[in-house]
Amino acid sequence: MQKFEEIKLKVPNFDKIIEKINNLEDSLKNASNEKEVLKIVNNFHRLDDEVSSLVTIITIRYSLDTHDQKIAKANDACDENMPRVSAATNNFYKALVNSKYRNYLENKLGSYYFVMLENSLKSFDEKIIEDLIEENRLSSNYDKIMASAQIEFEGKTYNLSQMGKFSKSLDRETRRKASIAVDNWLSEHEEEIGTIYDKLVHLRDNMAHKLGYDNFVKLGYLRLGRSDYDAEMVKNYRKQISDSVVEICQKLYKIQAKRLGMNFNKMATYDFNLSFKDGNPMPKGSFEELINCAKTMYEDMSKESGEFINFMLDNHLMDLKARNYKAPGGYMTYIPKYKAPFIFANFNGTQDDVNVLTHEAGHAFQGYLSRNIKIPIYRMPTLEACEIHSMSMEFFAWPYMDLFFKEDSKKYKISHLEDAFKFLPYGITIDEFQHWVYENPNATHAERCEKFKEIESRYTPHKHYIDLPCSGHGAYWIRQSHVFGSPFYYIDYTLAQVLALSFLNMMDKDRQKAFNKYIKLCKCGGKYPFVGLLEKNHLINPFIDGNVKKIVQKSYKILKKLESE
Repeated sequence: MQKFEEIKLKVPNFDKIIEKINNLEDSLKNASNEKEVLKIVNNFHRLDDEVSSLVTIITIRYSLDTHDQKIAKANDACDENMPRVSAATNNFYKALVNSKYRNYLENKLGSYYFVMLENSLKSFDEKIIEDLIEENRLSSNYDKIMASAQIEFEGKTYNLSQMGKFSKSLDRETRRKASIAVDNWLSEHEEEIGTIYDKLVHLRDNMAHKLGYDNFVKLGYLRLGRSDYDAEMVKNYRKQISDSVVEICQKLYKIQAKRLGMNFNKMATYDFNLSFKDGNPMPKGSFEELINCAKTMYEDMSKESGEFINFMLDNHLMDLKARNYKAPGGYMTYIPKYKAPFIFANFNGTQDDVNVLTHEAGHAFQGYLSRNIKIPIYRMPTLEACEIHSMSMEFFAWPYMDLFFKEDSKKYKISHLEDAFKFLPYGITIDEFQHWVYENPNATHAERCEKFKEIESRYTPHKHYIDLPCSGHGAYWIRQSHVFGSPFYYIDYTLAQVLALSFLNMMDKDRQKAFNKYIKLCKCGGKYPFVGLLEKNHLINPFIDGNVKKIVQKSYKILKKLESE
């Protein structure tokens, strides 16, 4: 394939695409035999891949430079027109699920294919097209605001991603001032961001009512493709995390305070960013050296991972350095035309850089292993399953951490595993907050902040936002992009984290056997729903009472062993 920067940016001709989909729909309705119907479906899949490739390239380019007006215009065109494409696609799906050849197609494509189509039909109708266009516009506005951050600190200007390294400084005053600078920026933009979110909440609630739902919760789950679990199961899962993990995390925070030589009850939130008194484990070497370490790691890990990393490097499919006007955060996406994953990130000189090289690479590795699955919707599983690939890869990378951290590799493993535990209460905080928001769509911004503060105090009672008024009054959630662009997604990270911990437990007994199971999971792509995927690969179901506790207790023993060493 071409190197990524050589791929020309091309805005799709949306009118022609819609015309092609409409023609395929007509052909499907008038098809006279089974083979003809299957050929039409395959033609639709090829068109779907073509459109997805063009739009994905635009999305990546926009993330790389939100300030480029030409790319911004192309991104706006996608935001405005993709809901129209979805409408045409929806009509094609209706014809497909109602086809007299459905039984034949189910034998060829699988019954889960039609489950996904029916979920898609339940979450879309032409009467919400204008709402979807507005939803895209508002989400993009949020991204633009976050990407535009220019924070003056110690004589230089930084974006939000670049400020991360200062929040983990050995010097407490630097941590404090950096946190204040970020909090001040958030405070200056809180009203604007809060207004965007309010519009998004009412818009989504309105769409749900138009489609016949009581509120957005059910619609949100359908949009994420959740077909074998629901909000009640998630609520019970959150209770398992609350019962099994919150107390452990408070112990870990107290251990951290002891390591730092600080009074636990007087620590500010920014103090908990520092794991060790002599500093957090920091990757050793330049950007280029870290990339070479990643290359060495994946080439040694397995034949498949070696082929994968060289494909990514040879074709320039990673953009990792933070810079001005680059969108914050990190992600992996997939370009079907080139059978190519792409990794986007913002290195900031901390251990998070190594986490990116393992986490996002885990996503990309799965995309690479599933690249030859011909049916587009089978290549990637639902999001909670996708996160198993990424979070488990973080643990499979442990034997190679001496490449990145040298003498600090054990410190990295300790802080990494501690962070895995500590993330879970935060993850359920975000999820419970989102459920409350969409069950109470008319709440004010102040009421939302008050509710977030109340939930946060239950799951993370150690937090004291000293000198940080914006975060302190419950507005910390405004910096969590998933809340704006991907409602209800965030619980997926916690489900995956629990499954990744189960992989760690397996690794502790037999690493090769665990990795073989991981490879098999990745190659399954999205051929099964979440719970079905777990069953197919003989993985523990975290929704069943007691399973979270079993996994966490085994992983906690691994952590205690590391700490004792």
